[in-house]
Amino acid sequence: MNEPDSSPSIGQFVLITQGREEGQYAVVIKILDERFVLLADGEKRKFHSPKKKNINHLEFFDCLSPEVQSSIVETGRVTNGKLRFALTKFVNEQVADLKKGEHLNG
Repeated sequence: MNEPDSSPSIGQFVLITQGREEGQYAVVIKILDERFVLLADGEKRKFHSPKKKNINHLEFFDCLSPEVQSSIVETGRVTNGKLRFALTKFVNEQVADLKKGEHLNG
């Protein structure tokens, strides 16, 4: 599943693979420890009420949002609009490409 040496980064995009929000995309906004992160999507999960998730229940993408990351690093927070914008852009560009690749192979 996840390699233990690959640690999550703030601003990294994830797919929730287990739980009530399974199949939804989110952004890592805080790393609590080696097992748990806080996620937000700017819509259902706002920045001020993030979801605590076990990293074993997430699929991490090799892609992160520099806007979200720099905002959190500089100010300690990020707007929900910025989260929504980054996620929409990621899903439209990256996920569409992944799905195209699946159709070509399968």
